[in-house]
Amino acid sequence: MKKYTILKLKLFFLLAIILTAACKYEKKSQPVTRYTTEDHKTKPHGNFPDTLKITETAAVFYFPDSLQLEKIKAVTDSSIFKSSMHEYFYQMKNARTVLKKILPEIKIIDAKNVRYLLFTYNDNKTDCIDLDAKNDAYGLILFNRQKPPLIADMTNIESEAGLYFAK
Repeated sequence: MKKYTILKLKLFFLLAIILTAACKYEKKSQPVTRYTTEDHKTKPHGNFPDTLKITETAAVFYFPDSLQLEKIKAVTDSSIFKSSMHEYFYQMKNARTVLKKILPEIKIIDAKNVRYLLFTYNDNKTDCIDLDAKNDAYGLILFNRQKPPLIADMTNIESEAGLYFAK
């Protein structure tokens, strides 16, 4: 019985020493970084003031110009930049394939080296989109000449285009 009590006391002291030692060695935490609105990065302005006029039913893919892309690359971590470019490439490739398959009558337009997209409706009213105001470097805008242009989610293009272009 005495051995059992001594063993309990040894275990108790050992546990107390371990807990005391663990409390002395705190892990130093990283300082909390606070971001302000000034830290928020937006897409740099394009270098072309041109306007592309869209006067027919279309799917318009927009891209940054080469200097704009270089500016984006300069302020973005290289692995994030490469990953984003890879993602955009496959999203656009998939969206083109889906559009050609489900809506072959829709014209596909590439809007590169332009800043503004001017959409003309059936009744000759117009809508203008400033691509510099869109924070995505790459994107897709659907237009059927009756409804306002729709900035489409390229990953969900089949259902978005189907709903948007439904008669």
